[in-house]
Amino acid sequence: MPQDQARLQGAIALTRFGMGARPGEIDAIAGDPKGWLRAQALPQRIPRPAGEFPSAQDRLTALGEYRRQVQEIMRPANAPAAAAPMAPAPAMAADDNGIPAAVRQSARALLIQTGQEYLASFQLAATTPNGFAERWARFWWNHFAIGISKIVVAPVAGSFERDAIRAHAFGRFDEMLVAVESHPAMLLYLDQAQSVGPNSPVGQRRREAGLNENLAREILELHTLGADGGYTQADVTEFAKALTGWSIRQPNLPPRLYTGAIDGPHGFAFVPAIHEPGTRRIMGRSYQQRGGDQTLAILSELAAHPATGRKVARQLAVHFHSDTPPASLIERLEAAWVRDGRRLDSLALALIDAPEMWEAEPRKFKRPEEFVISGYRALGLAPQRMEQLQPALVALGQPAWAPPSPEGWPDEAAAWAAPDAVIKRLTWAQRYSELAVRDQSPVALAESALGPRLTDQTRSAVRRAEDRAEAVAILLMSPEFQRR
Repeated sequence: MPQDQARLQGAIALTRFGMGARPGEIDAIAGDPKGWLRAQALPQRIPRPAGEFPSAQDRLTALGEYRRQVQEIMRPANAPAAAAPMAPAPAMAADDNGIPAAVRQSARALLIQTGQEYLASFQLAATTPNGFAERWARFWWNHFAIGISKIVVAPVAGSFERDAIRAHAFGRFDEMLVAVESHPAMLLYLDQAQSVGPNSPVGQRRREAGLNENLAREILELHTLGADGGYTQADVTEFAKALTGWSIRQPNLPPRLYTGAIDGPHGFAFVPAIHEPGTRRIMGRSYQQRGGDQTLAILSELAAHPATGRKVARQLAVHFHSDTPPASLIERLEAAWVRDGRRLDSLALALIDAPEMWEAEPRKFKRPEEFVISGYRALGLAPQRMEQLQPALVALGQPAWAPPSPEGWPDEAAAWAAPDAVIKRLTWAQRYSELAVRDQSPVALAESALGPRLTDQTRSAVRRAEDRAEAVAILLMSPEFQRR
């Protein structure tokens, strides 16, 4: 293969499949870019953020203690303690409201820890040599999105990324689906921990405790089949009944509620006292009463349903190729999904081998977070404090771990390429370049970041800039850097 063609494929591997090229990476992998990608499609190659962080169970215990203290403070004298599973909690106090400083400080500590976990995740994305594995993991996080704008989710958001997504991203989809839906972050985000079967022991005693359909609906619409997958509202309700009992232990609730409870990983608990008894019928199939296994059987069927494969194949093609991917690419991915039993490593290999993925023209407009990540990678840097990141991500419209809905962040350019949004990117690029650039040659940085993708026009504009900071800002705002 000619050297220029090899370097172009190296640039495509790093910028389209990966998170962006760091200095020297294009030349380093140009000899075998597909081999570089394939070597990452292994369960053990999924990067994990550096640092030791509390487990989800530890964070839930701390959250539960905070909730208990606040409820004690806010409860009128002689009023009974809350007894319904995961009753709506007071928000983590941002002002006095009669809450002592020590209690407020415990809430702040939980949120600060969440910020440190996100920073570690971002630093990993900015520095990892396994950029494809990192983008792959981040794709699946967005597929199964949770949001810390629901403040009770924040303490377990880091564990969700590490233990539900990264731990399964190159394994079986079925296993990731179970790990995601049983993780406390998802159970809290979609209010599953509040759901009580009407005919369960708790439901019969406390009529105000009711069924919540949020998790059931989003599993069907977003996580598996898709909105056109053939399910009905009756299927949503039946699935919601099956899901009752999937919950977490809450230290502010009476221990008798958890009689016979089965604990799982990362703070999950199946609680028989709130599970709706009986056989469930979903999309024409009956599922006998088997406690928590009833939901496992339903999830297994949903994972294997042809509509799920079609939805996943299309989402992958949109994310990695273009907003309007060719049907041939979607068909290749769907065929790999069926052929290899929904193994995500095999699906990744099918993506790597697809000829459509190696076309030279960059078609995907970067979302704000990946734009900032690739900006750090281009200069060989990484942020050291959340104060460097969060204000920028908020201004750009993609705050840390806070998508606008369970649908996750939009993947199409129309959501991110409006004129005012591009101006905000320019503002960030100028400020970042002024702080980051030292004695590096902007032209050398441009060639290192883009390789043969660098156009003569951008090279010339970088060379003619008045100073290094302006030159780097021109590079970051160039059409070929904005797209991958």
